[in-house]
Amino acid sequence: MVKILGIIGGGQLGMMITEAAKKMPEHISKIIVLDPTENCSAAQVGAEQIVADFKDKDAIIDLANKSDIITYEIESGDSDVLKSVEKNAEINPSPETLRIIQDKVLQKSFLLENDIPIPGFIKIEKIDDIKDNVKNFGFPVLLKARRDAYDGRGNFKIDSEDKIQKAFDYFKGQNLLLEKFVPFKMEVSVIASRNTKGQIKTYPLVENIHEENILRETIAPARVTEEVTKKAEQIAEKIMSVLQGAGTFGIEMFVTQDDNIVINEIAPRVHNSGHHTLQSSETSQFEQHLRAILGLELGGTKLIHNTIMYNILGTKEFEGEYQPLDISNDNLFLKMYGKRISKPLRKLGHFNLVGTNGESIDQLLQKLEILKEKTIVISA
Repeated sequence: MVKILGIIGGGQLGMMITEAAKKMPEHISKIIVLDPTENCSAAQVGAEQIVADFKDKDAIIDLANKSDIITYEIESGDSDVLKSVEKNAEINPSPETLRIIQDKVLQKSFLLENDIPIPGFIKIEKIDDIKDNVKNFGFPVLLKARRDAYDGRGNFKIDSEDKIQKAFDYFKGQNLLLEKFVPFKMEVSVIASRNTKGQIKTYPLVENIHEENILRETIAPARVTEEVTKKAEQIAEKIMSVLQGAGTFGIEMFVTQDDNIVINEIAPRVHNSGHHTLQSSETSQFEQHLRAILGLELGGTKLIHNTIMYNILGTKEFEGEYQPLDISNDNLFLKMYGKRISKPLRKLGHFNLVGTNGESIDQLLQKLEILKEKTIVISA
């Protein structure tokens, strides 16, 4: 049966899901996105759009009435409303999974209950809770918003007692948790998928490099031992087996100094660190996500080429319309997101630098250093 796909969120992830869906006309006849930005990225590549907030109850109900199946590219949808419309449209990942992952305390409690390694954490209700628990965790510690935080915007690192008040005030009354800091060797992630029939597949472990808490580079594959890779992929498979529903998830992890794996956070959606799969892998994460929620056989996840994904971010000094980027290089695949206005650290696009001629990661990194200068965003 050919289905109408609804997506909560029409940003760059929704854009690339839409593009993948348009290549599957035998399974998907139409794509509708719910997004507050008129002519959002997904709408620019052929999705119909409902212009409304991600949590707008009436808009979610409208989307469910118009769709056969709903998914999301952002965790901000109202899980209770989604639960109430399951009779109108199939929803994957499940609203229950979304509810757990949206709240970092629920997410970490769930992982702990399933014997999945995470940093120590505690729920924070008042400033004295922070003061009492830094004695147990030691400095530094991370104060985090429990909900609606991404790209590091919901984190505050506390490295001394005199920063506690500033950190607490920063969140302006949000629900919080305190987390033990992990002195990690490397940040890594696994893109993992589970279809509606329970089939699970993982992509090879990748290495992530952040700037200002925002992902800047993903290196595929990660420069770690085979033993570390196996540990990470086994933990990712275990997470997918205990979560409800289907879809593609981004599972962010730390590699500790003694080469163990600790889970940082889970995103119940396609993930920035999986963009490399558009050119590096047998199946892109976006096609895989659709295959998962449609109940199709999952595609191959083998890494065919060494690849580096590089995010193009707005510069901190400039906001406004910007000049088109002039980037050309063998085996470089540029993807811009159709965002007309640059803002400080806004994700405007990415490119994949692909080792189609067998280049090593070191060789690709050398090429990347030259290309970085051409990605600086300047006024139009």
